[in-house]
Amino acid sequence: MISLLAIGMDGAVVRGQNYEKERRRMVVRQIERRGIGDKDVLRVMGEVPRHEFVPSEARSKAYEDRPLPIGYGQTISQPYIVAFMAEHLLLEPADRVLEIGTGSGYQAAILSRLVTQVFSIEIVDELIHRATNDLQRLGYQNILVKNGDGYEGWPEFAPFDAITVAAALDHIPQPLINQLGEGGRMVIPIGNSHDQQLLLIERHAGGLRRQAICPVRFVPFTRKSGD
Repeated sequence: MISLLAIGMDGAVVRGQNYEKERRRMVVRQIERRGIGDKDVLRVMGEVPRHEFVPSEARSKAYEDRPLPIGYGQTISQPYIVAFMAEHLLLEPADRVLEIGTGSGYQAAILSRLVTQVFSIEIVDELIHRATNDLQRLGYQNILVKNGDGYEGWPEFAPFDAITVAAALDHIPQPLINQLGEGGRMVIPIGNSHDQQLLLIERHAGGLRRQAICPVRFVPFTRKSGD
């Protein structure tokens, strides 16, 4: 299944309580004070309504400094980690980004306000339907979402200026390396359930540079049955 949220840069229209005060507090206390300095990342973290991407019973906790369950064994990442990953991608407005693990759609919404196009892959059908509906409802229009095995990436749209992976593996998938463009950057959690590091992968002059940038705890990477 592929769902196209038409090309564009429209923002979100939030109905009802919009949690603006909680969102500003989140940006200042959880993100800016912890060293995130990219003004565009800070801006969009203050604009995108995280509470719209969590289950209704978790809305009161939406701006807390922690991940939250979204069902099907998956989580919406801690706000700081979303900002940290986005900052390390050094995104430019004309960039095209591949996201592995749509999940709630929150990170795709953040990325969509920073770049021209987001290509997002999710393996859980129910999460695809929910995230697509939420992104459409909120007016995010430059995101293409499909069901698939994120390990294989999305070769028909490669190369990508940046790739972000929201689940942990014990190695870096070669297909994702192949789809990273010259000068591109990828952030990906590598490790097991007890010990993970967020790696920054940079492609320069045909070679790769790898750097561990932060200890993390992500859900395990899920592949199609038989892979």
